[in-house]
Amino acid sequence: MIVAAPEWLVRRARLLAWITIAWNVAEAVVAIAAGLAASSIALVGFGLDSTVEVMSAVVIVWQLQGAPEDRERRALQLIAVSFFALAAYVVVQSSYDLLSRSASDASVVGIVLATASLVVMPLLAKAKRRNGRAMASAAVVADSNQTQLCAYLSAILLVGLVLNAVAGWWWADPLAAIGIAVLAVREGREAWRGDTCDSCCS
Repeated sequence: MIVAAPEWLVRRARLLAWITIAWNVAEAVVAIAAGLAASSIALVGFGLDSTVEVMSAVVIVWQLQGAPEDRERRALQLIAVSFFALAAYVVVQSSYDLLSRSASDASVVGIVLATASLVVMPLLAKAKRRNGRAMASAAVVADSNQTQLCAYLSAILLVGLVLNAVAGWWWADPLAAIGIAVLAVREGREAWRGDTCDSCCS
């Protein structure tokens, strides 16, 4: 649980968590719609990852309101299972696309979305990390790490989409999706271990 901290820091942490939720909801809708339109498993996987990130941010909001640790732990395990399911789906679909040489269409919307996320996520992660350290809250700092991971996902997605659109490398999209799956597994392992709680940050 979060240790005692000035109320204004808690309010700021809550605001940043809600901003994360709002951004990821919009990101998920746009990415999944654009991914389905372009037959891009990387975009669809990115959008599905955003929906799981929403769940993670909701746990932080819940924790900031003093959620019981046993209920928080169950929520984190549910998030972990969601990440693992996402990774499994993306790997299976990407493998099929690679074996069948299924090419996705170029997606300008996806490129714009990935670029925007690559700008917004590091700024949001930095703000959350600074606030979490001021609160001496490992949970908020760990949540900032997940937000930073979103930036890495955006970079992987952007590279795959650009290579597909500019160079015509059809295999870049499913390979980018597999990269997203690998990071999703990492996020799932952290959530399962409960790395977002129970310790103080330095």
